[in-house]
Amino acid sequence: MSSYDPSAVELLSFAKSLPDFLDGRDTPRAYLERCIETIETREPKVQAFSALNLHGARAAADAATDRYKAGQTLSPVDGMPVAIKDVFDTEDMRTTFNSDLFRDNQTAWDGACPYFFRRGGGVIIGKTVTTEFAFGTPGPTRNPWDTKRTPGGSSSGSGAAVGASMVPVAIGTQVRGSVLRPAAFNGTYALKPSKGAFNLLGGFPSALSMACIGLLSGTISDMWRTAWWLSQQGGEPGYPSITGKPDLPKSRKPKCLIRLDTAGWAETDEVTRAEFDRVCSLLAVRGVEIVSRSDDPDIQALESMLVELRNVIDFMLTYEGRWPLMMYADRSPESLGDRVAGRAHDAAEADPTRYAECLIWAEKARAQWDSFRGRADGFLTLNQTGAAPAGMPVGNTVYGEASSLIGMPALNLPLMAVEGMPLGLQMLGFYGDDEALTALGHWAIHAVLRGED
Repeated sequence: MSSYDPSAVELLSFAKSLPDFLDGRDTPRAYLERCIETIETREPKVQAFSALNLHGARAAADAATDRYKAGQTLSPVDGMPVAIKDVFDTEDMRTTFNSDLFRDNQTAWDGACPYFFRRGGGVIIGKTVTTEFAFGTPGPTRNPWDTKRTPGGSSSGSGAAVGASMVPVAIGTQVRGSVLRPAAFNGTYALKPSKGAFNLLGGFPSALSMACIGLLSGTISDMWRTAWWLSQQGGEPGYPSITGKPDLPKSRKPKCLIRLDTAGWAETDEVTRAEFDRVCSLLAVRGVEIVSRSDDPDIQALESMLVELRNVIDFMLTYEGRWPLMMYADRSPESLGDRVAGRAHDAAEADPTRYAECLIWAEKARAQWDSFRGRADGFLTLNQTGAAPAGMPVGNTVYGEASSLIGMPALNLPLMAVEGMPLGLQMLGFYGDDEALTALGHWAIHAVLRGED
């Protein structure tokens, strides 16, 4: 166990090594070997991976090394080691969804996300552990900062692999905070992008109106570089790519941020509340106007909406899981964990009229959120109700739900600590403004950790 200090921790950075790749002082193959050494040391206790393909990764890293030598790189992620959550098809590894139904599932094809990584020269090192079907029974992964604690879920292995410095970037997915929460528990950066920014095809079909790919990374620079590349290959059908360039956006100091307690405040322990208060006060001292429900009745109305959102998202993801969960339960109920079986049962009884009402509610909620555009630069809240709990519970979903249903981008910034463990600050923006939100997060890192503008 190591006590976590956000101002002292340095996780892996790929972007930091790029100048050395270009002038020959380092190579993607050597970088990969350092990652493999860390995996060999830490994986026996952390158990972040469901599968590894080191032979394939080495071949990809060698090819990237040759391209750097020739000055012919393919993309901003050329040579980057990356881990893929085990809910996406990969041509060289099984895709199990952590389910007994799919232990031998091998499609021999890549889903969209792994495909575009390979096409850009990315080095896929392995598949990371998920909960069953990305919401059910947890896998064996442990938190690298204290292996008696959970890494969170459902992107458990992705968060732990980055938090343990096994890889600089890992892919996760989210409906109820399954990217933001593991990032918060494991001390990594994360982007849950605007809805549709990354192509979900070739993965488990979970609550498609809200589900998204998210990125967990050791640095905000690698987070943005990866996000830009994946999105530029095309998002979900019907959705635009994020804007910007591959280099990290220049930091931008916000004038005004809205502090949100959300439904999570009542469930958050006092030490965590105090740490969040401290960071909000620090930002205010640096000249950022922090406004909250006590300052504006419109924010109070937004807070009330976020409390109601919990029930709406719960029904929507149940209804949208009717297929394939009902089919799995019909064919092989004995192979399903209790949580998955329970949702399949509830999905069979879900009322389509209620779902239609939820869709209308969600549209109004999106408009209510967007009404603050121009009135504030963004929003601040927590990403967890306390430190990662002992044992294997994946953590409280409450702080991660709003960004999925409403569809705006959200960041986890690993800027706080409680009980010697990472504590995530969540910063949220407006739909389509992923680049602007990242610029705000870039500024917040310097403001909180270094006391700089």
